[in-house]
Amino acid sequence: MQPIVVLAGGVGAARFLQGVVAALPVRDLTIIGNVGDDTEIAGLHVSPDLDTVLYTLTGESDEEQGWGVRGDSSRALQRARSLGYDAWFWLGDLDIGLHLTRTEALNAGLPLSAVTTQLAGALGLEDRLVPVTDDRLRTIIETPDGDLDFQTYYVRRGHRDEVVGIRFDGAAAAAPAPGVVGAISRAAAIIVAPSNPLISIGPILAVPGISDALRARSVPCVAVSPIVGGQALRGPAAEMMRSLGLEPSPAGVAGLYDGLIDAIVIDDVDHARAAEVEQRGVAVRITDTIMRDAAARRHLATVALEVAGIRLSA
Repeated sequence: MQPIVVLAGGVGAARFLQGVVAALPVRDLTIIGNVGDDTEIAGLHVSPDLDTVLYTLTGESDEEQGWGVRGDSSRALQRARSLGYDAWFWLGDLDIGLHLTRTEALNAGLPLSAVTTQLAGALGLEDRLVPVTDDRLRTIIETPDGDLDFQTYYVRRGHRDEVVGIRFDGAAAAAPAPGVVGAISRAAAIIVAPSNPLISIGPILAVPGISDALRARSVPCVAVSPIVGGQALRGPAAEMMRSLGLEPSPAGVAGLYDGLIDAIVIDDVDHARAAEVEQRGVAVRITDTIMRDAAARRHLATVALEVAGIRLSA
């Protein structure tokens, strides 16, 4: 089997990974997840992107929402609200069970990567899901009215604030989690999932050693653009790029991955922008990138894998 590494954020990455799993029933897959979105809610350590990938690939995800557990209830949250707790961050009852388990293990001294491996095994995930770092790393959104932690910006305030800067607190002192650099170094192909390049992939690249490992690669690294026709299909990526003076386009995405990728997969509607990307020294593959259903997810993953040089069985 050819080892494959995918750098992943949350919902978009999880759906893309569903396509990878469908396209490669037998595989050697390592998913390196973003932890910049991690937060503490009522004393519980919540890892939204890791959990979205975990729930999605184990068939537990609420597909309508794109996050959380399918069929989950909110009795605990409703009870807390009735007792005066400011429950602005939604946590389902089953979801709380996972966070309780993670938090207890972390408090006992286990690193996040080891806890994630335990949770993945308990839920039946066949692939390796590893946080980019075991160290504390938090995405901070800088706005004209002050700094906001990511979940306050994204959930509590509905990502309405103007973004004037982004920083990753703790990144400079963080170290890659065990196995992360090794997975990149031994990979036959590396794919950057269609996640927000600023706040989903950005924190991964901010950990010292990750970008260096990507630059030292001798195998293809292929990104899938999350921007289609100047817009993000989900989330604030396009608005954030504009606010920071970046063009929300395949060329803008490729610019954020300068020196780290060899090719990018872009949507049919952006075919006229391919030359701009190619001028950056990045090859372009044009296809339908809208992951509207399982077949579309498998198609997009198949295209990205083929661009990365992965041979797929008929």
